[in-house]
Amino acid sequence: AALARLVAEAAAEAVSSGGRFALGLSGGSLVPLLARELPGALRAVPGAEPGRWLVALCDERLVPPEHPESTAGAYRVRGGGTEGTGRAGGVSG
Repeated sequence: AALARLVAEAAAEAVSSGGRFALGLSGGSLVPLLARELPGALRAVPGAEPGRWLVALCDERLVPPEHPESTAGAYRVRGGGTEGTGRAGGVSG
C-alpha cells in the first residue's frame, strides 16, 4: 500500500505543476501488487489523473501479449483488459 500511495502522490504532484507523470513499470511481483493497491491509492489522492501519465514497460519481452512472459499481457490480465484504451491495467481513472 505504501508504494501505491507514493506513486499516486508523485503523480498528483507532477500533474498539479502542469506536467505529466512518467512511470516505468517492471513485471513480476509488481503486477499483482499494483493491481491490488493502486486503484485505492488513486481514489485516496486527488489530482493524480491517470490520463496524464506516461507509462513505460521497462522489461518487456519480445513475445506476444498473450504469452506468459509478457509484462504488458500481465498488466492487461490483472487490470481487467484495457488493451487499446491507452491506459495501463489497474491505473485507469
